[in-house]
Amino acid sequence: MNREERIHQLLTETADEILAFIKESESAYPDRWMPAAEIKRKLGLNLPAVPKSNANQSDKGWLFGILARMLEDRSLIEFKKEINRRSFYRSR
Repeated sequence: MNREERIHQLLTETADEILAFIKESESAYPDRWMPAAEIKRKLGLNLPAVPKSNANQSDKGWLFGILARMLEDRSLIEFKKEINRRSFYRSR
């Protein structure tokens, strides 16, 4: 296995861990729609996404966004965005 394949395998495994967390937790939310902010907070997925020398050092959910999309592409989760701009996920 080359490095590219290994990296994609690790990303897939990480996405699968997020899916397992959603499945374990979603029953506590209306219609199983779990807030994305809650997923990112509980799993520590708000991370700095810029070099240390960059002026804007706020944490972002970029990694979660990538992994959630991978799960969506595999039809393992559903996504919805409400009028108030909050995002939610649930397993399929």
